[in-house]
Amino acid sequence: MPAKDPQDEVIRLLSDPKVHGVEAVERVETHVSEVFLAGDRALKLKRAVVFPYLDFSTVDKRRAACEAEARINRRTAPSLYKGVVAVTREPDSRLALGGTGTPVDWLVDMRRFDQDTLFDRMARKDALRRPMMEDLADAIAGFHRNAEVRTDFGGRDGVAMILDSNARCFAQSGAGVFAAGDTELLTRQSRAALAAVGDVLDRRRAVGRVRLCHGDLHLRNICLVDGRPTLFDGIEFSEAFAAIDVLYDLAFLLMDLDHRGLRRLASIVFNRYLDVSGDAAPDVGGLRVIALFLSMRAVIRAHVDAAQAQSLSDTGKAEARAEEARDYLTRALDYLKPVPPRLLAVGGLSGSGKSRLARELAPKLGAAPGARVVRSDAIRKRLAGAALTARLGDDGYSAELTARTYRAMREEAAAALAAGHSAIADAVFARPDERRAIAAVAAEAGVPFNGLWLESSRAVMAKRLAERRRNVSDADARVLEMQLAYDLGAIDWRRIDSSGTREDTLKSALAALAS
Repeated sequence: MPAKDPQDEVIRLLSDPKVHGVEAVERVETHVSEVFLAGDRALKLKRAVVFPYLDFSTVDKRRAACEAEARINRRTAPSLYKGVVAVTREPDSRLALGGTGTPVDWLVDMRRFDQDTLFDRMARKDALRRPMMEDLADAIAGFHRNAEVRTDFGGRDGVAMILDSNARCFAQSGAGVFAAGDTELLTRQSRAALAAVGDVLDRRRAVGRVRLCHGDLHLRNICLVDGRPTLFDGIEFSEAFAAIDVLYDLAFLLMDLDHRGLRRLASIVFNRYLDVSGDAAPDVGGLRVIALFLSMRAVIRAHVDAAQAQSLSDTGKAEARAEEARDYLTRALDYLKPVPPRLLAVGGLSGSGKSRLARELAPKLGAAPGARVVRSDAIRKRLAGAALTARLGDDGYSAELTARTYRAMREEAAAALAAGHSAIADAVFARPDERRAIAAVAAEAGVPFNGLWLESSRAVMAKRLAERRRNVSDADARVLEMQLAYDLGAIDWRRIDSSGTREDTLKSALAALAS
């Protein structure tokens, strides 16, 4: 006899290894879905739930959501999403997977992947590395570049809608988890932040920065497929939550990394994405909105975890989830607190380690996810219309393009400071006038300035250049020999011996900044 709750019967069917012809079925439960991993197949069941932001209450609505999920996620993971399959009631009253009877529920049919390649699991094992994260940033930027532009969502009104939804979610699931005063404070501060950047959000929508994005871009929704970072499980149930600013999409990943104590990786992804996308350009205003976006993403995790805490029957697990929800709420408030910006310039000949030092210093400076690294090599490639990893010919290093590169670097650093973000200018800075010009950017903005000059032996620098892999810079031993002949003039920046380990160089730089 069928169970009172039809989905209980469906869950029992899908949990049975014999149904799949396998020895065991692994079941993964969230507050909106049940996923059954069987052999080389993964089947996702939408739970019959209703929240302020989704409605899976009927079979027809769940079928539409399954079809939408398969269609939407084929944009980023075409090899994973096979389609949808029905659970049917057969003439003998039995349930069947993909039978010929009457459909009683619907499933997303996926190819199973190695769960150990999920980025959240790799994060827990400390297995995420810089090259992989740069590949991920490139993949996200490419996805955003090709995503459908939407002008009917996003902007000031779109963000206001999300803030209102968050407030309703707190009212529905926050009781007993959060202090009412904390959620009310967060709502007030979020709306104040929106008022401050509303015009920027509308301008970003007008220039095409609102697109049909992933919408749920955290580490648990990223995996490796054929060795490449792959996005999956994008939002299908609400265009309003998927047709969003591209930086709001990215912000979920950045916040997730930061929450896990991986701000260094968040900074790497953030700066790589900005280098590839150009979203930090002065006329686009990306850095003006990132703090609000990070806070909003932490808010969503807070109320989702609160809802899950209330649905868990295990009291220990429920309290652990509630505690994590409160941590997200605190983080959301912290992201909205201004952090005084500063400008740092890191100079030195090729192979001195300046780009590496800038990368390691970035997450330690300024507001989350760290300072904007304005790297001359990346700007030069962008101005030349070349990919970051492409090698430029002699025309790419003409005096004219070099002057444009340094000017654009100063403009981008000034825009970051104006947005309240610290910036690190990373370039050779071989000429005294170049060093004076970047210091003048800080003086005009009224923020502290530090200049670090890295120096090492010819042999060490040449060895580093020879060992470079996947580097944005085109410098080689020939370029280094040319630079060694430069007249550098008087260097009044803090000199740092960078011939030792990267840890030693970083320690010396941090000591210089603290003095």
